[in-house]
Amino acid sequence: MKKLTVIKVGGKIVEEEDTLQQLLKNFSAIEGPKVLVHGGGRSATKLAAQLGIESTMIDGRRVTDADMLRVVTMVYGGLVNKNIVAQLQACGINALGLTGADMNVILSHRRKPKNVKMADGTEQMVDFGYVGDVDAANGEGLAKIIEQGITPVMAPLTHDGKGSLLNTNADTIAGTTAKALAPFFDVTLIYTFEHAGVLRNADDEGSVIPHIDNRSFEQYKADGTITGGMIPKIENALEAIAAGVRRVIITHANAIDGNHGTIIE
Repeated sequence: MKKLTVIKVGGKIVEEEDTLQQLLKNFSAIEGPKVLVHGGGRSATKLAAQLGIESTMIDGRRVTDADMLRVVTMVYGGLVNKNIVAQLQACGINALGLTGADMNVILSHRRKPKNVKMADGTEQMVDFGYVGDVDAANGEGLAKIIEQGITPVMAPLTHDGKGSLLNTNADTIAGTTAKALAPFFDVTLIYTFEHAGVLRNADDEGSVIPHIDNRSFEQYKADGTITGGMIPKIENALEAIAAGVRRVIITHANAIDGNHGTIIE
C-alpha cells in the first residue's frame, strides 16, 4: 500500500506568518501523498469580536449559534483555508481546499444538547448550536483526487446533507479523514501543536511521554497527567488506530517528519 501522511495543525500555527511558513516548508518536504487539516479558532474569535459577536467556549469547544456559524464559515472555509492553499501552490504543491460539504467528503449531524462537566465540578446541559458530530466520510472520493496528485487541505467544517454547514472540531476532522483513507493507503496521522508531545509535566518540554495506549491513557486521565483538550485529541487518535490507521503521533509543528513526539498505539 502507498504511504500517506495526514497532518493536523492548530490555528495558532497557521494564523501566524512565521510559523505558517515553517510549517508549509516542512509539509512540502514530506514525501508521497499527504493531506493537511487545519484549525483557525483565534482568527474566528478575532473576527467575531470585530463584528460584535460574542464567542463562548465550553470545555474547550466553541458554542456556534447562527451568527458564529457565518463567522467560522468565512474564516475556516475562506480566509485560512485559501491562504494555505495559495501558499502551498507557491511551494509547488497542487493543493485543493475542501470543507466536508465539498464532494460530500464528511457528513455529520447537529450535536444534541449534552451534559458537560464545568470547571467548578458541576454539570450543565449545553446546546452547542451548529456543531457537527461526524456520521460518514467519503474516503473513496478523497482517495481518487489524491491519486491524481492533488493535496487536500481540509477546513473544520462539515455538512448535514440537508443544506446546512456545521462547525466540527479539527482533531475530529483529521481522525475522520485518516480513518476514511485507511482502506486505500498506509496512513500515518500526525497531530501537531506547540509542544514536543504529550507531556508528563506541562512546564517541562523534556517530559514527553513516548508511548500511549488505551490502558496507559486511562491511568494518565485518572491521575491527572492528561487533562483538558488533550483528552479528546488522544481519544481521536486511539479511535483512528482501532479503525486501521497505521500510526498516530502527537508532536511539535516543527517535527512532522514522524520521528519525534508521542506515539499513540
